[in-house]
Amino acid sequence: MPIGAFISTGRSLDRAVERVRRAEELGYDACYVTHIATRDSLTVLTRYAVATERIRLGTGVLPIFSRPPASTAQTAATIDEISSGRMVLGLGVSHRVTVENWYGGEIVKPVAQMREYAEACRAILRGEQAPAGEFFNTRFAFMGYPPRPELPIYIAALSPNMLRLAGEIADGVMLWLCNPEYIRETVIPEVTKGRERAGKGLDGFDVVAAVPVAATDDPDAARQAFRRDLIPYASLPFYRAMLERSGFAADLAAFDDGMAAGDTERAIAGLSDELLASLAGIGDADAVRAKVRSYQDAGASSPCIGGIPGAGFDDALEAVAELI
Repeated sequence: MPIGAFISTGRSLDRAVERVRRAEELGYDACYVTHIATRDSLTVLTRYAVATERIRLGTGVLPIFSRPPASTAQTAATIDEISSGRMVLGLGVSHRVTVENWYGGEIVKPVAQMREYAEACRAILRGEQAPAGEFFNTRFAFMGYPPRPELPIYIAALSPNMLRLAGEIADGVMLWLCNPEYIRETVIPEVTKGRERAGKGLDGFDVVAAVPVAATDDPDAARQAFRRDLIPYASLPFYRAMLERSGFAADLAAFDDGMAAGDTERAIAGLSDELLASLAGIGDADAVRAKVRSYQDAGASSPCIGGIPGAGFDDALEAVAELI
């Protein structure tokens, strides 16, 4: 099975490029870039494209309210050309606080809005007129420039409704903070329903699951770093709903109690070792590899490792390469 990596830029773009090149040398199938309040993900992928030759490159994921469908399709097609057909367009609704405060948009009907946006991008790439929508409308068409019509589009999903949409209209689904049990019991069944709605099976559909990893001789420090990294996610409704469905309502309640008291340390202490262990591979090389295998066994066709801040990502990159 293919294995990928999330390699965003952090403090140094040059260092990130070195990591992507190393991932390619080690045989990783794909590299994805998050879209947060730092460098623009699509521009970063252009830099990765000119520095590599084989590894697939994708957004993991681009918020649909960050730019109109025409601009997204145009940029994705250009990166695809620069990379000789290695682009993957990962799309996500994002979260209300981000959409409203960064982009001046509004999440009204997230599944319907994602459907319209993804279908508009797909139509543009195929040289077709995008369907009229309630939220997104465009009459953009390429002139004298034929993009790759089969450029893959993945949809970020957590809820059953969005998972079914991904199965129905996308080439893959992108998952974050979905542990193997949730993938086995919720993701695969719901995506399958969407595929059946489209008259398709799971063959060829990519399930990309982010696997936080740290190859380290100080696992306690890495777990504490991971707890801090989870603060924004434990505060966002879409992730909270998914974590509750995964059986971690008590963790969230303890987190809420700490935050309500203005005590961040108490809040993150409420995120149990059980929760962390369900999501991340932390420890020696064998522990990291075992976690990746658990995601594969649960149905993730493309587990993708990602770093925990300051906690042994480069060593994990080398360790997991033994599974490729």
